[in-house]
Amino acid sequence: MSQSHAQLIDKYAELTIKAGLNLQAGQQLLITAPIEAVDLVRRVTHHAYQAGATLVTTLFNDEQAALMRYQLGQDASFDAAPGWLFNGMAEAFRDGKCARLAIIGEDPALLSGQDPEKLSRANRARSRAYKPVIELITTFTTNWCIISAATPSHARNVFPGLPEEQAMAALWQAIFKCTRADQPDPVAAWAAHSAALHARVKRMNEKRYAALKYKGPGTDFTLGLVDDHVWAGGGSVSRNGILCNPNIPTEEVFSMPHRERVDGVVRSTKPLSYQGSLIDGIEVTFEKGRIVKGTAAKGADVFRKMIETDDGAARLGEVALVPHSSPISASGIVFNETLYDENAASHIAVGQAYAQNMAGTAEMSAEEKLAKGMNTSLVHVDWMIGSGELNVDGVFKDGKTEPLMRKGEWVD
Repeated sequence: MSQSHAQLIDKYAELTIKAGLNLQAGQQLLITAPIEAVDLVRRVTHHAYQAGATLVTTLFNDEQAALMRYQLGQDASFDAAPGWLFNGMAEAFRDGKCARLAIIGEDPALLSGQDPEKLSRANRARSRAYKPVIELITTFTTNWCIISAATPSHARNVFPGLPEEQAMAALWQAIFKCTRADQPDPVAAWAAHSAALHARVKRMNEKRYAALKYKGPGTDFTLGLVDDHVWAGGGSVSRNGILCNPNIPTEEVFSMPHRERVDGVVRSTKPLSYQGSLIDGIEVTFEKGRIVKGTAAKGADVFRKMIETDDGAARLGEVALVPHSSPISASGIVFNETLYDENAASHIAVGQAYAQNMAGTAEMSAEEKLAKGMNTSLVHVDWMIGSGELNVDGVFKDGKTEPLMRKGEWVD
């Protein structure tokens, strides 16, 4: 039986609360969302209160107002950021009593054509101010989740040949399918999917690879893993004891590269949307973990300034493996949105590492984490390197190798 758009939105919202956040009675919820996503926010709020939330607070953002800053703002404004707001958010998350939901859907190319220097300064200022929040998120202090909403600007970007109404309908349909919200019982479907990812994680953790070796068009590099690395994927238990699915959708298993053990050349396979700018055709060279040469066919200045944010921005904080046959890849759609595109292809992320991907981090000082190879940075930016032509080998500590992925698919 076909389902109406309103029914699917409601199921998507319920899925977000029950499987994404697993919101508990007595928790508060902080939502950030584009103003165009107000209908989805209202359904999420409805299900949050049904689940026993004590308070739901939403901060809406307006991409046109964001654009005005670059068109009209005084020069000094690009070094400003709302630290007071982010300090408040950090205070909310610190005791695990407030869950975090980010709804995204902004125009991926909103700031393309704006001054790269202004973009770099604004992004750096925001990253510095946001650091107290990102540290709590990356250490899973509270349960959190990121989902997307179809908005007119994003729909036009993904389906430029369609009238806006049709583009919106097509994007929503893709979102519902990729998130399993269109299935009879989305929450049960996510439980089964998460279990399958956990099984893959278990196999990867049993292997204890020392490194991964990649070979594909324009890509030939070796990525060393931290000695006490932990693979993760699917639902994760946050430090407040709540099992959540941080990304909906997700198809990845991921772990922690050693910040000094990456060597070789890498070429991206999909565009990267970063802070309102599109970056495409990335080609980089790593030496001893650091990007020593980097170019991009599109958005090169933005990419260069991004990896110059700090020392850790030119090193890896995450490695993720995704089969080429994932539902997002099978859709044939390039979303120009990392939440989706990273689940269509294996990827790497420069910048901040996730503490959950190395054993024992809860008892370590910052210096000890760094000494063991954990990267730290103000940024965390994923970009896609996987395709149907990528081969990956697992490398054991004694140097022996075995096939892990062939032509983008798992070798079981």
